[in-house]
Amino acid sequence: MTIGKRTVAVMQLPEIRSVKQRQTFLRDMHLCIDAERPFVVLDCSNVDHLDKSGIELLLCCLEEAMKRNGDIKLSGLRSSSGVALQTFGAHRLFDIHDTTASAVSSFHRPPAVESSQSSTSKDSRTQPESAA
Repeated sequence: MTIGKRTVAVMQLPEIRSVKQRQTFLRDMHLCIDAERPFVVLDCSNVDHLDKSGIELLLCCLEEAMKRNGDIKLSGLRSSSGVALQTFGAHRLFDIHDTTASAVSSFHRPPAVESSQSSTSKDSRTQPESAA
């Protein structure tokens, strides 16, 4: 199976300290994901610490991308931000990479193949019942 090259946008997540900065970032994000199947890497290397409002912002971005059948991956997350994501349980929702290059290249890899047991059970559910 071949996967065509996807366009992946990379955005720098700034340290957001005001409502105006949040609105500006969301406006820029909407411009970036205003496409079918947007793929975005948020470089978090300039963010010292994510608080609740920062995590809500990331979740909002992910929700908007998913509405368009896209995805957002995080890169360069500092340890304190990683702890905050884990505390709120949001770490399970994001694919987190050490580097931006790794996150971008992950969009170009084929999706993980399901185990044969789970695909077998799916096949048995989709098989039409035979008429007697």
